[in-house]
Amino acid sequence: MARIGIIGGSGLYKIEGIKKLAEKRVSTPFGYPSDKIVIGEFNGVEIAFLPRHGIGHKVNPSQINYRANIFAMKKIGVERIISLSACGSLKEELKPMDFVLPDQFVDRTNQARKMTFLSDGIVGHISFAYPTCLDLSKTIYNSAKSLGLNIHLGGTYLNMEGPAFSTKAESKLYRSWGMDVIGMTNMAEARLAREAEICYSTLTAVTDYDCWHESHDSVTGDMIIEYFNKNIENTKKLIKETISKVSLQRTCPCKDALKYALFTSKDVIPKKVKKDLGIILGKYLGK
Repeated sequence: MARIGIIGGSGLYKIEGIKKLAEKRVSTPFGYPSDKIVIGEFNGVEIAFLPRHGIGHKVNPSQINYRANIFAMKKIGVERIISLSACGSLKEELKPMDFVLPDQFVDRTNQARKMTFLSDGIVGHISFAYPTCLDLSKTIYNSAKSLGLNIHLGGTYLNMEGPAFSTKAESKLYRSWGMDVIGMTNMAEARLAREAEICYSTLTAVTDYDCWHESHDSVTGDMIIEYFNKNIENTKKLIKETISKVSLQRTCPCKDALKYALFTSKDVIPKKVKKDLGIILGKYLGK
């Protein structure tokens, strides 16, 4: 049974109507993910929940083991990932309590996070012009609309380093670039999910106007938590509605993202790499 993966804050697996089946501590060649993966079931569909920062929010954005998180999802059979996260708005019309489904990313982490499986003896270049799965994003969008939620389809997510929030100068700079929302986590997830041939969509909940807005001249943790908690019930409803509408078949390009991406000759790829990445590369490298 194809699973839908949910990456987000702790507690979201406690959704009314979703039956908890098991918790799994999944090992990967890159170490362990942020926490145990909670397996649940809703209307015959299996869902896998992973708290990005660990239960209790103990891992900061720069220290998340993104490779382990995505690899673990792939290992247990996840084909689609919905990433849930708080974000700051860089545009007036994207208001706190709104949802945004970004379809583009700009990386400002300067490669501080490990964002590829294709290294240490293997080279590959995925197509990443469209970094999220449009099919999955449209399903989430239509589900939100059917629930009467304020949601925006499309936009650019500026992935800053953190863990500190922006300076006012940075916030104004990103606005001048035409960025829409700002966060600290989603770029690495999107790249790794594409390499793993997993459909990926990020559902961001706007919690603030960063620090550019005259009514938000500084951003605090309390502010973000307040708005995120206010929207948590909407998020739970949206997850259930989306799960009920996701197609069993994948017709998007995500499922074949590595088909023309691998550049290294099969006979020179180290055996360890072949073994470690067998779950991802097996269908292309053979035995």
